[in-house]
Amino acid sequence: MQKTKRRKKVVSLADVQTAANVLRQHLEPSPLLANPWLSAAYECEIYLKLENMQPIGSFKIRGATNKIANLSAAERKRGVIAASAGNHAQGVAWGAKKLGVKATIVMPRGAPLVKIQNTESFGAEVILAGDSYDECFAVAQKLAKKSGKVLVHAFDDPLVIAGQGTVALELLEQLPDVDAIVCSVGGGGLMAGIVTVMKELRPRTKLYAAQAAGAAAMAESLKKGHPVTLPRVETFADGIAVGATRATTFDILHGNIDKMLTTDDESIAAAILTLLEKAKVVSEGAAAISIAVLDQIKKEIRGKKVAIIVCGGNIDVNVLNRVIDRGLIRKGRRLRVNVLISDRPGSLAKLTALIATAGANVVQAIHDRSEPTTTIDRTEVALTLETRGPEHSAEVIKTLQAGVLDLRLV
Repeated sequence: MQKTKRRKKVVSLADVQTAANVLRQHLEPSPLLANPWLSAAYECEIYLKLENMQPIGSFKIRGATNKIANLSAAERKRGVIAASAGNHAQGVAWGAKKLGVKATIVMPRGAPLVKIQNTESFGAEVILAGDSYDECFAVAQKLAKKSGKVLVHAFDDPLVIAGQGTVALELLEQLPDVDAIVCSVGGGGLMAGIVTVMKELRPRTKLYAAQAAGAAAMAESLKKGHPVTLPRVETFADGIAVGATRATTFDILHGNIDKMLTTDDESIAAAILTLLEKAKVVSEGAAAISIAVLDQIKKEIRGKKVAIIVCGGNIDVNVLNRVIDRGLIRKGRRLRVNVLISDRPGSLAKLTALIATAGANVVQAIHDRSEPTTTIDRTEVALTLETRGPEHSAEVIKTLQAGVLDLRLV
């Protein structure tokens, strides 16, 4: 394995403690709530650190506000600029408004509408450019050089990392004997801040990092021993859709993470649904991934006190609707089948009677008599059914197979 040259420590515990004193003037601590259902499911004590309850719905408010608060008078006069898929944008916009600084934010063209609107509501100018965070950052860099505005990086900045690290200081006040922390990683600013605090104040605490399989730049970097850039990023979890690892956060995380975990988007969608149903918490993909990876460390956390960092809750309503649908399918509670029935009066009524007998609920039924692959005396019905779970879905399929001409899962 290629050896990585160790760089001078850029963020210290003292830096995080100083940031905490700054942020205390502007923010209340985020709640830490025990969750009985998750605790029972994983045979441990699970606590949710609800950063989605921040004024902007994300932990990003911490680092951005700390950075802006530390600007000189001349820098504040020039204003700030940032690149973000949404949460950092809102953090910079909120901090800038709070401290009387003009802000410009470069966001991807496909950024969630709710994040764009929220950013603009804080008085920031939003520029839509590029299709990813990395493309936006390149645009922001050029604009910063041209305008003289101070570039506020989403994670590759000591003051931003120190601000994010205040999450861990609060957590230790709320749960001093925490055994493990599970946190998502995009660029790594939040986890870098947490590492900085925990390795000094409670080194025995296990630190688990989570990334989307389609945006696992940090996971690949830690595996190879040096920062890497991915050829492409594919995940709906826009808050952690970062393709390039930076040296600053890599150096802090390298050798200090107990385990780096990855999971797919389907699991993340199911985790969003779990948080909605079992914790009454609205989370975005970047936050729910910390729940999605728990099955991978179930044995390791059994009997322990585990803190899950719910890093944000800014998810577009339209995306949430699709995520819920995918999550229900993943959990085996939503079934999609195409069935072939006779094209005679009463056939559709018999089909719905079969579904009722099986105890399923019809979410959608599309009766297509013009399907070219069927004969004239037959018709296809595309069904979306709500069930109680995988076992019930299997029973529904068995019941339908006995009463229709053909059945195909979709």
